[in-house]
Amino acid sequence: MKISRAQQQLLLELANLERTQDLGIQPGREEQKEVDRLTAERDRQQEVAASAQLNVADVELDIRRIQDDMAKLQRRQAADREGLGAATDIDQRRDLKHDLATASRRMSDLQQELKEAHDEIAAMRANVDRHGALLDDINRKLEAAQRALEAAVSTTVGTDKKSRISELRSELSVSILEEYDEQRAIFGVGAAPFKGRACGGCHIVLPPAALSEIRNTPADEMPRCPDCGTFLVRV
Repeated sequence: MKISRAQQQLLLELANLERTQDLGIQPGREEQKEVDRLTAERDRQQEVAASAQLNVADVELDIRRIQDDMAKLQRRQAADREGLGAATDIDQRRDLKHDLATASRRMSDLQQELKEAHDEIAAMRANVDRHGALLDDINRKLEAAQRALEAAVSTTVGTDKKSRISELRSELSVSILEEYDEQRAIFGVGAAPFKGRACGGCHIVLPPAALSEIRNTPADEMPRCPDCGTFLVRV
């Protein structure tokens, strides 16, 4: 069928409107599904991100506890050394040396704990950053989906569907409408988008030869699906 690119878009809009009207499809239904899916994904990701942040907070508390214990040990070691410098009693010096050795071993253990905690928190903070980036990405997708939903609903609400169908039909030639209506009466779909490898009317993936023929059809002509006969608008 000979038809300009601009009129092909009008015919596709007409076909979509009449198909949704025939099927009783709620405007924005698919867009709402996407919003719901992304909202659920966003909520899950928020929980994961919050859990990751709590893990960081727990390790930060451990680090502060270790640092406090190390500070106490340093004061204890300093006191032991000071005592050794002043003590002359053999038993007292033995006790101070024993306590200093114990404190030194404990300090070594705490230094190892602190190193492990710093290594752990570095990995955890990287995990927080990763989950934060994922959450930002989901939020961007959700905002885009919400805008698409608003557009789908407002377009339908703002323009009476029957009036728009009448308007589109008045802009298309009688010969185009005759061929379109004939195909719609036969299959239920007069025109549909074609993208990728499948017909937008019957959703059958077409063989290479049919795909080549469709893609090589002149821009001002509308190819047809070899299976269902639907006029295809290349998008």
